[in-house]
Amino acid sequence: MAGTTVFGFRRSVYVRIARLALEEKGAAYDLVEIDPFAPGGPPADYLKRHPFGRIPAFEHDGFRLYEAGAITRYVDEVFPGPALRPADARERARVDQIISMLDRYAYRTMVWDVAVERMRGNPPDQAKIAAALTRAETCLGAIEALMGAEPWLAGPAPSLADLYAAPMIAYFRRTPEGAALLARHARFAHWWEAIDARPSMAATRFPAEQTA
Repeated sequence: MAGTTVFGFRRSVYVRIARLALEEKGAAYDLVEIDPFAPGGPPADYLKRHPFGRIPAFEHDGFRLYEAGAITRYVDEVFPGPALRPADARERARVDQIISMLDRYAYRTMVWDVAVERMRGNPPDQAKIAAALTRAETCLGAIEALMGAEPWLAGPAPSLADLYAAPMIAYFRRTPEGAALLARHARFAHWWEAIDARPSMAATRFPAEQTA
């Protein structure tokens, strides 16, 4: 398959991360919708692309990858356009640190335990949300403390750290609890205004954002 293709559905945080990297590079790509939560799971032939049946998967001129971390780093190294990881080793380590924090501590807390819990349509588990908000507070505070004087999460220019955080915050802030917590972190709130205004974000809106 020639060209560049991302496999996964639009509302996925990690599919959006991969797409944001391509958009920031100005790269053309196709999106093939794959729903890992469909009855029976993803199509059987998709397991040839991702043996664990997760999303996203990726193909570029016949070269296949899965796992968002591998995809975004490959995109940054191979595609022309602005660098998404700093040249300086310490700044690059900071980007990787923030990404690790988002993966390990923020994603499930903000997206699944707060946003998805609110969106399920059933009465939400208030105890679950309350516990998640305590962890979310720690996540936001820890990342905010690393920002220094720069406008972006890890330096003077947008990086993969920002692209990882943006889809998670996009879901989190749509809940009343998330919006209230973000309002108490002024620097994070200013960061959100800046990242949300980028064309890459407009090009990758979640369906819920597009209909709001």
